[in-house]
Amino acid sequence: MRYIVGIDLGGTNAKIGILDTEGKLITSDSIKTKADMGALDVLKRISEKIESLIMESSLSKSDFIGIGMGVPGPTDTDRGVVKTCPNLIGWENLEVGKILEDLVGLKARIGNDVNVITLGEAWQGAAKGYKNILGLALGTGIGGGIIINGRLVSGISGAAGEVGHMKLVENGNLCGCGQKGCWETYASATGLIREARSRLLVNKENFLWESIEGDLEKLEAKYIFDAAKSGDKFSSDLVDFEVQHLAMGIGNLLNALNPEIVVIGGGISLSGDILFDPLKEKIKSYALGQVLKWVKIEPAKLGNNAGIYGAAALLLMG
Repeated sequence: MRYIVGIDLGGTNAKIGILDTEGKLITSDSIKTKADMGALDVLKRISEKIESLIMESSLSKSDFIGIGMGVPGPTDTDRGVVKTCPNLIGWENLEVGKILEDLVGLKARIGNDVNVITLGEAWQGAAKGYKNILGLALGTGIGGGIIINGRLVSGISGAAGEVGHMKLVENGNLCGCGQKGCWETYASATGLIREARSRLLVNKENFLWESIEGDLEKLEAKYIFDAAKSGDKFSSDLVDFEVQHLAMGIGNLLNALNPEIVVIGGGISLSGDILFDPLKEKIKSYALGQVLKWVKIEPAKLGNNAGIYGAAALLLMG
């Protein structure tokens, strides 16, 4: 049996796991990223954790194919270079692959985090067995991963899949990217919360307001979906807002990519049927019939370990 190290690098934590080539997670752990200490310090501590996990698993480096790592930003996967990481200062144009290889002594491949998660879902998750896949992560923003004919699409500069910055509304909501009307300003968790707060300022006669005890700082997407499930009309209208904008963006992507399956992850995807049932219906207003005929829309399956699985999949599928 051969093994792979998978690393899911985030702004707060770095998750590290060992998997075998059949997709069994052998062991995993996490460390604090401590991004302010600098990239080299982060990578050194990751390498030390890798060494520790290998030893604890009674394995040797000769048992390993290599290391895969997902990072929150565009990457040049072929050269192992991180182009930039908005949440990690000092990672611009950094040869992360070579640094990890020198530190650990194993081959290393690097990929964008949502691209990597999509690979993980294709390898061992909801998209297993499919060759044409659109992966979406709905969180603070909206990230995308695109697999065509079994191959990950990275683009010339590693930025393919930045679907959250498609424009839905001319001169619409201001986005963190500096432009206006981006999809993620409406359909991400952040966009939904922004809309909910604006409505709550003028309407406090609802269960959602009660559930957050009148404290807008407490508001999370989960509260909105839970209140809607309880029958709160105010919150149901917010779910409709989310479905409308999510369907519009996905419909555009379906028409452009014609995938077999769309896998949706992130916190919003955990809301279940209250999101997915109306979403599948509403998409019919935006996607061509010939595209809809072949596509499935499913929640992601790998949960908190998706990044580890996906990073490992870089060695097998990337």
